[in-house]
Amino acid sequence: MTGQRTRTIDRGEQAELSQLLSAGPFDVALRAAIRARGLGLDRIRYRLRGRGTTVSLATLSHWQSGRCRPERAESLEALRNLEDILNVPDGALSRLLGPPRGRARFHVQAPPLN
Repeated sequence: MTGQRTRTIDRGEQAELSQLLSAGPFDVALRAAIRARGLGLDRIRYRLRGRGTTVSLATLSHWQSGRCRPERAESLEALRNLEDILNVPDGALSRLLGPPRGRARFHVQAPPLN
């Protein structure tokens, strides 16, 4: 099961993907790149694993739905491999991430105003 699956995308789809890769947002651009490549998340996961990168289906799904985004070093490495698998320019998806979001371990609630 190592054969390449090819898919032809039309000009409109290519223009949309190019626009999304330049302007984002990340999750929408990722979803468009996956759709344009014609690979399912399981197949993408398989190809990432072949490159020594382990990413769960849930993580890939969360990235493309906008629930979360790659931020840890391992996730950013997976994203570099993912860009190659999806045949998008190097850094096209990662540059859409912007600065890392803050990570608070505890939510501090402000005291009520009296």
